[in-house]
This record gives sequence, structure tokens and C-alpha cells, in this order.
Amino acid sequence: MVIRKILKDNLPIPILDILRRVYGDLHYAAMHVVPKKWYMKRIFRKRVGYPLNLEKPRTFNEKLQWLKLYDHNPLYTKMVDKYEAKKYVADIIGEEYIIPTLGIWNQFDEIDLDQLPEQFVLKCNHDSGSVVICKDKARLDKKAAKKKLECGLRYNYYYRGGFEWPYKNVKPRIIAEAFMADDSGTDLPDYKLMCFGGKVKCSFTCTGRNTENGLHVTFYDREWQKMPFARHYPAEERPMSKPENYEKMVELAEKLAAPLKFARIDFYDINGRIFFGEITFFPGNGTEEFNPEEWDEKIGDWLEL
Repeated sequence: MVIRKILKDNLPIPILDILRRVYGDLHYAAMHVVPKKWYMKRIFRKRVGYPLNLEKPRTFNEKLQWLKLYDHNPLYTKMVDKYEAKKYVADIIGEEYIIPTLGIWNQFDEIDLDQLPEQFVLKCNHDSGSVVICKDKARLDKKAAKKKLECGLRYNYYYRGGFEWPYKNVKPRIIAEAFMADDSGTDLPDYKLMCFGGKVKCSFTCTGRNTENGLHVTFYDREWQKMPFARHYPAEERPMSKPENYEKMVELAEKLAAPLKFARIDFYDINGRIFFGEITFFPGNGTEEFNPEEWDEKIGDWLEL
């Protein structure tokens, strides 16, 4: 950490970018050969704070690691692909809950930006974080957008994201979606419903992501009462009001999660309409600590392997 800070404080930005790229490539290559269990145990202890027990997992975080290693249903690949998942979800709950897709491409240079509306979202279909939000096409930094998205395309998220198996066989592509905004003008809160054995047991919201105070993650029980713990990020002091469409979200989430041991089903509520976000099997990569720690085991009790 000390060496990293010295380099960051003393090297020009272009050199830092090159070093980050080299380090990222070396780490990515190493992930192809490193023993999975050894690596998972090492990272788990470092991030969560206690030894990972894969033989008799008890906590939520431990059980997510077990699922990474031993629960390999081929259907999961379709469910985490941001393009293919839309078709899968539409077949179960209906097309009216799907954010419109504007196009899909293998490389950035294939995109004809003239054919896209003034506002849109570009994202990689196979990873987390490779997203470009365009609110004004005339002011879009095409060079930066290309750099971000093509960097995402270079990597298989299974090796980059901590051996999350469902991503291993997703074909990397770029999709464009309609830009969705609420009339309130505020950032869209997304509602993340945690389903255990096909039933919603709790939910959480992510708020303040782009504010000075940073991201807050707040958990609510099935009756939308704030739960007395935090997971890695601080919780909001004042709970959010229960969304009017919450019970409908629960109904839809349980339809999607019916055949699954565990899944997080995400929705947006935009001007009173529900839209599907994504399906996630390993929130926080299964390496985000709980405070108080006892809640890691309490939530883990809901997950039957």
C-alpha cells in the first residue's frame, strides 16, 4: 500500500495508466492458473475477516463461495448476460417490464451513433461497471467511451470477478439501451430483492452513489422495516419509504427466482412503472463484511445448499 501511494503521488497520469494496465493484465493472466480454492480463501480472509470454511459453510458469504464452486447450472449463463437475460425474463414476467434494447455489437467501432437517440446507455453485457451513460449525444466523449467499453470487452469476468461461474461462458458484447429517467429528476433508486429458495426474505437499496457522502446500502425486511446491520457500505440513517409497487416487485422476483437456491433480482420503479434491472447470484462477490458480524450467519441460515 505504501509503494502504491508513493507511485500515485509522484508519477504522471499517463504512466500510472500504463502501470495499471500492465498490473491488470498480469493479475488477469495469473487468475487463469492460480488454484481457485486457495485464492478464494486468501481473498475471503482479507476482505471478510475470518477464515473461509468450504466444507461446512454457515454464513451467507461462505455459502456464496460454495455456490461459485459447486452450483454450475448452464442456465445461469443466460441469466447474467445483460442481453440474453432480457429475453429470458420477458418470457416469464412479460415484455412490459423490460428496458428497450437499441442495438448490440461485438466492437465499439461497429456502433453507428447517428442511429441512436439523443440519450442512451451503452454497457458491456458480460461484466460489472462497463457502462457509459449519454444524456446528450452532441457532448459524448467518444474516445473515452470507446476506451472504457473495449477495456471491458478484453476480459472474461469469471477470471476478473473472483470466479463467479455464471459469467465464464458469456460472449462479450456491447448493448445500447434506452435512457430511463424519473420525472422527479433524482437518481433512480434500484430495488434489490434477495430471494432464498424462491422467496423474497429481504431487500436493499443503493443510494447516494454519485454524491459527496458516497454509496449507502440499506437493508429492509419483508415488511420493509429497516434491518439493524450494514454490509460493507453504511446504511442510510433515515429509511426510505416503502415503494408503492413493492408487493408487485416481490411477486415478479419470486417468479424469476422460483427454481433457484439464491438470487438477487433487481428492479427500477420509474414514474410508477416497474422495469427489470438484472439477476445477480453473488452480491458483493460474497466478500462484503456484515456489521454486526452475527448477521452474516443469520442471513446465511436462509440459504439452503
